[in-house]
Amino acid sequence: MKAFKTLTSTVIRLARTDVDTDQIIPARYLKVTEKSGLAEGLFAGWRYLPGGALDPDFPLNHPELRDAQILLAGDNFGCGSSREHAPWALLGWGIRAVISSSFADIFRNNALKNGLLPLEVDRQTLERLFERVEREPQVKLTINLAEQRLRWPENNSQHFDMDPFNKTCLLEGVDQLGYLMKHRPQISAYERARA
Repeated sequence: MKAFKTLTSTVIRLARTDVDTDQIIPARYLKVTEKSGLAEGLFAGWRYLPGGALDPDFPLNHPELRDAQILLAGDNFGCGSSREHAPWALLGWGIRAVISSSFADIFRNNALKNGLLPLEVDRQTLERLFERVEREPQVKLTINLAEQRLRWPENNSQHFDMDPFNKTCLLEGVDQLGYLMKHRPQISAYERARA
C-alpha cells in the first residue's frame, strides 16, 4: 500500500449524491480477486455511451483531468453493497482521495484498508468546493494528512477528522495486518515472557 502524506492535485468534480458501489464498479467487473485491472470499469455505466465509446461529457473522460487524484463527490458516497472492488477501482484509476460530506461506513472502512482517503467535510464546505472547482476546473487542492488539513487557494483551509489508527496506517502505507507485523518482535518477546 502506498503511503499517504501530502497530496496536491486537480479535482474530478462528480456532482451526484448517493453514488453506490454498483455505480462505482458495476457487478460485471467483479470476476477478479486481484486489485489490478479495475480502472476500465470505474463508473462504467456513466463513462461509456451505449455503443461503447467514451462519453465526452463525463468528468473522468476530460483529458485535462486524466492525472487528477482527488474526486469531489456529493453526499452519501459509496452506499450500497460492501464490495471492496469499489476502492480498488478508484485507486486503479489513480484517485487517492475522495471528498464528500458523508460516506457509507462499509465503503469508508474498505477505502481506508486499501490506502484510499475518504475525506469528510461539512456540507457548506462541500458546496464551496464544488463552486470553486466549477469556476476554475484546474484549481488544485492540497491534503496534508499529518496536519489533517485540506487547503485550496486564497489561504482557504479546513480541518478534517481522522481516527489515529487509520491515520497512522495511511501515513506509513500499511494495512491493519502490516501494522501488526511491524510489532512482531514485541509480540514475540511478550509471548516468550508469558511462557
